[in-house]
Amino acid sequence: NPDAFNPAELLLAALAACMIKGIERVHPILAFQSRGVEVHVHGVRQDVPPRLEQITYEIVVDSDETDTRLALLHENVKKYGTVFNTVAPGTSLNGVLRRAPRTALHDGVAT
Repeated sequence: NPDAFNPAELLLAALAACMIKGIERVHPILAFQSRGVEVHVHGVRQDVPPRLEQITYEIVVDSDETDTRLALLHENVKKYGTVFNTVAPGTSLNGVLRRAPRTALHDGVAT
């Protein structure tokens, strides 16, 4: 199926899912408040031998939490993610967690 993910794309999708699930898991533990999250991943493939040599990610959280609390959330994602910790030792894995920009439509109410 030409629309199906290839194995490398599945690995990147699993990494993104791991990050999202980790964020969901720590929300009640940290009493963290957010309205949503997006994860963007990008892999760089090496041809010989074939492997993902570098993965970068951006986690975008729609939240009013402090920068310190956002940093704590990012540390939890990196420390407790099963897929994250499986991929990290063999690949350059780097990224950021940042706050979503405020938009004209916030919480479903025009501002």
